[in-house]
Amino acid sequence: MAMTILVVLAGGLYAARSVHSAEGFSLGGRSAGIPMIAGSIAGTCVGGGATVGTAQLAGSVGLSAVWFTIGVGLSLLVMGLIYARPLRYTGLETISQYLVENYGKGAGRFTSFATSLGILFSAVASTLPGIALLAALTGASYLESAVMLLLLVVLYAFFGGMKSASVGGILKMLFLFGTLFALGYTAWQGLMAAPALLADKPAGFFTIWGIGASSILTNVASVLVGMICTQTYIQAIFSAATPRTAAVGLILAAMAAIPIGVPCAMMGIYMQAAHPELPAMLSLPAYLLHYASPLMGGMALGGIVLGIVGSIAGLSLGVGTMVARDILEPLLKIKSEWGKLALLRGAVVGAVLIAIAIATANRDSQILFWNYLSMALRGCGIFIPLTLAIFKPRAVSPQWAVASMVLSLGAAIVAGVVQVNVSPIFVGLGVSLLVILLGLAAERRSSRPVRES
Repeated sequence: MAMTILVVLAGGLYAARSVHSAEGFSLGGRSAGIPMIAGSIAGTCVGGGATVGTAQLAGSVGLSAVWFTIGVGLSLLVMGLIYARPLRYTGLETISQYLVENYGKGAGRFTSFATSLGILFSAVASTLPGIALLAALTGASYLESAVMLLLLVVLYAFFGGMKSASVGGILKMLFLFGTLFALGYTAWQGLMAAPALLADKPAGFFTIWGIGASSILTNVASVLVGMICTQTYIQAIFSAATPRTAAVGLILAAMAAIPIGVPCAMMGIYMQAAHPELPAMLSLPAYLLHYASPLMGGMALGGIVLGIVGSIAGLSLGVGTMVARDILEPLLKIKSEWGKLALLRGAVVGAVLIAIAIATANRDSQILFWNYLSMALRGCGIFIPLTLAIFKPRAVSPQWAVASMVLSLGAAIVAGVVQVNVSPIFVGLGVSLLVILLGLAAERRSSRPVRES
């Protein structure tokens, strides 16, 4: 396991040698090829939620836990086929900058706040299993394991930023694909050989449709809307050498993300059926420790640790870039390239520290709860105005766009608090669409020529 981690970290640190500027740190010099784009995106989205979180949830809902990774893959496909080219043509750096160009500074401030908070919650979803896994493997206390996780994230992304995340993501995915599918097949064989393990499970437990069409639609919509509005993935698009490179890289990342949940779910189902006394969050690492060979289990554990570390690093890079470039840099009036780079690195470390603090205060919570909450928070207020800005720039006034963002997020929060029958993300999207339609109608009326009497 240690050798796997060292190989990936060494690759990332080697790539960091060429990073000497803020743009090189956040965007890799805008020269990333297809493997680098796919590696950075897959390395971020295939983290604790996709692996440990899927295995944790599978013990209670069965194979339908894979809808998180299916939703991630579908979102990347939509981004690659529809959003990548127009976004890359802009030559910008953050999602906030894009909305400022279309809707003014108010939209940029709201976007920086909402997406940063949402991405932080997604980082929490990877921090929770990261700390628990390191504590279980090393015997260290929760606080000591949190410090170890922080050091691993710093080594992964602090020096090289996007370049380190890209190289690390490629190596990590190779390790995960080389081990998890073989071990997932072994878990499936174990379940087939001992049908008594699943005797008390409900009908549909072993199908992906077990949670019902309504839950599936809600989960996929949350992931789709959230990922399209995530700085981390938009940042990868901006770092591509060409628009085509960005599109193909996203599609390849989707092909890697969609199937990865299946073997994790199989191992999670087996461990929670055979050993119900184990904490559900540790079902995947426990399987790798007790039912895999030392070589395969160690490589898989190393890949999962790196998956968690890479996800936290990539998400923190997105938060840090927005906070540093859109808020702190203008506020502090930093002009030197060295100062901008130092500010970026400091903001990334700050984001990691906040995610660890939130995870420590909520250590027993469900991992995928934070992922779905994150997607809804950063997506429902921004998705429709962002999409309109991409395909019909300046179609509505800044006032209507900002009103759509604020009111939709507020409506989603209220819907969640009062627990209405409709998913909060659909409430938020509905309010956002209604306000945008009113804005389009108002713009049409104001531009209509007045007839002479």
